[in-house]
Amino acid sequence: MKPTYQFNSKFDLSFTRVVDVPRTLVWRAWTEPELLKPWFCPLPWKTIECEIDLRPGGAFRTTMQSPEGVEFPNAGCYLEVVPNEKLVWTNALLPGYRPSNVTATCGSDDTHFMFTAMIELADDGLGTRYTATVIHADEAGCKTHAAMGFEGGWGTALDQLVAMIKRGI
Repeated sequence: MKPTYQFNSKFDLSFTRVVDVPRTLVWRAWTEPELLKPWFCPLPWKTIECEIDLRPGGAFRTTMQSPEGVEFPNAGCYLEVVPNEKLVWTNALLPGYRPSNVTATCGSDDTHFMFTAMIELADDGLGTRYTATVIHADEAGCKTHAAMGFEGGWGTALDQLVAMIKRGI
């Protein structure tokens, strides 16, 4: 069967890494609010609130806090949930598939773009092959997200996730 998603380098950003922690623990870190909050934003930013309703149409809400204490709420909707393998969510929809209004994204009052994100996990030797992909509506949104440091920011968050798992969860 042909996959429904095809990568487009003008609209999409992606990176793959192999991390030396079990896939089941990476999944837990992505799907349990108290485990997601410590690593989800590159420090010194913090995730101070998280709501996860892990089902298609369910809520994925976070509130990020800048080092200066400014809060940035983010709301989205899960589109696909395949336990221990794949999460897909979007900020273009609110829970229950209700269309969203464009709001500030990723901790910036002047950055607005819609996206759909995928986290894909697979066993790889003694670790996990981790692929993060973000799909944008247009080149402008993709370029904005890349300029914000998509790979560096999401990569740093992944490093924080792995460190948390190694400390014990």
